[in-house]
Amino acid sequence: MAFTVIWYGRNGIIDKVTFDAEKSAKEHVVAMFQTRKGDDGIVSVEVRKDSGAVVFSHAEN
Repeated sequence: MAFTVIWYGRNGIIDKVTFDAEKSAKEHVVAMFQTRKGDDGIVSVEVRKDSGAVVFSHAEN
């Protein structure tokens, strides 16, 4: 099953990255959120299953 990490900025989706495992996707989010927030203006991120169900999300102002 694939998991998609969706990075959001104030104006919508900025980037999508696909992972083979939920754990890898979550680790990527935790490792990269602060960097992407500063560099790309990320305000939130979601990890979604193929079905579209959100399995993890994080947001900061």
